[in-house]
Amino acid sequence: MLDKSSKKYLYEQVADYIQDLIKQKTLQSGDRLPSVRKLQKQLSVSISTVMESYRLLEDRGLIIVRPQSGYYVKTTIRDAPLPGDSLAVKANIVSEEPNLSDPPQKANIIDTSIVFRVYADIARPEIVKLGAAVPSPELLPLATLNRIMGQVIRSNPEKIHPYQFPNGCQMLRHEIAKRLIDAGCAIPPHQIMVTNGTTEAMYLALRVVTQPGDTVAIESPCYYGLLQTLESLNLKALELPTDPREGISLEHLETAFKSSKISACVLVSNFSNPLGSCMSDRKKQDLVELITKYNIPLIEDDIYGDLYFEGNRPKAIKAFDRKGLVLYCSSVSKTLSPGLRIGWLVAEKYFLQVKKLKIVTNIMTAIVPQLTVAHFFANGGYERHLRKMRRVYQSQMEKTRVAISNYFPPKTRITRPQGGQVLWLELPQNFDVMQLYESALEYRVSIAPGIIFSPSKSYGNCLRLNCGLLWSEESEKALQILGALAQKQLVNKILVT
Repeated sequence: MLDKSSKKYLYEQVADYIQDLIKQKTLQSGDRLPSVRKLQKQLSVSISTVMESYRLLEDRGLIIVRPQSGYYVKTTIRDAPLPGDSLAVKANIVSEEPNLSDPPQKANIIDTSIVFRVYADIARPEIVKLGAAVPSPELLPLATLNRIMGQVIRSNPEKIHPYQFPNGCQMLRHEIAKRLIDAGCAIPPHQIMVTNGTTEAMYLALRVVTQPGDTVAIESPCYYGLLQTLESLNLKALELPTDPREGISLEHLETAFKSSKISACVLVSNFSNPLGSCMSDRKKQDLVELITKYNIPLIEDDIYGDLYFEGNRPKAIKAFDRKGLVLYCSSVSKTLSPGLRIGWLVAEKYFLQVKKLKIVTNIMTAIVPQLTVAHFFANGGYERHLRKMRRVYQSQMEKTRVAISNYFPPKTRITRPQGGQVLWLELPQNFDVMQLYESALEYRVSIAPGIIFSPSKSYGNCLRLNCGLLWSEESEKALQILGALAQKQLVNKILVT
């Protein structure tokens, strides 16, 4: 089987052997390959030889690796239940990113009613959830969190039931303050308010710096959850051009400050949702100088800041704030547990107002989740968990990009985030993303249509995909289906015209 006298390296011979098994259909699409140790014993080679052969097969595009599961034969487009029987899908290389966005720069009244329909569709148990920006449960340290929670309840049988301080337990605020050092922020624990996730933090921040009817400057496209919060507060949104790499255009933001009555601006500073943009430190500093010049508060959502792929954690905009104009929001919903609902808000000079609002809104955040997260931060290996999550997300994002390159129409533009968990796709201008949305649901696949990320219902040819789900045959098939449906829609448009 293996010829040790051959000029080929052993790992190449092992790779050729597996490739032949795939070619002969002995191993078929989606089949699990023998474990590294099992193949090492079968072929009497070293573990490193098997690992190198599997890496070579990955490079050849024949197999994929699923974290904590093993190696699998890559599913090809022909194996997916594709719509139509005559549509040929050819691989194309997607290299271009979307350009600077160009929204209608006028204040809009917000209507997010379509978002509730998207929520309902995503909640269906049979749906492959490519439309929800949620982490895969398999990536979360659920067993450790549950163990810590049990210890918290047993150790504090009386403490967990009474009302607690509205700004949160001391231990958690101390741990959050330590973590903020990595974001470049020196914040004392007494200036931190614990909230029910980032959503409540953003809500409280907006309440203290705006009045109903005010206009808020936002990125475009922006997270639809922010639009829902703005709508609930009867605020208008002014969309501004945003770059998929560097974030909001400061030139357009200053023009808005000069020409419009802007009460606040709201930004996702690091690996934004949905574009994945991350401002440079220089731009963050320029932004703070700009809001300081016009004395306009900025609400920063830094929920993805810990999910960077390379180098060091990017600084928060808050790190450059010297006047207390930046209200900083974040949470563990994307890294540790969405259901624990633990977030935080740094409001400094607005702190007393935020505290009063917190009391009348829900009095306090539940103490058991607070103590659970606090103990995990202190003793649960949070950094080790984050390193694993970053590696998996980076791998899954790249695999998703490759699948999009293989299956989606030519001229599809796709973002290249350096962190976070979402990708933004831009298809040709005549593309109808809602048609794709409806068609994909018939195949039990969900997407987040671009129009929900804009109060003006822009981005009808765009969509957001979640890379937080563990890569699997199911997720790859879902991307195959989406690509085929997109191809079919564009072909039909050409035939009609």
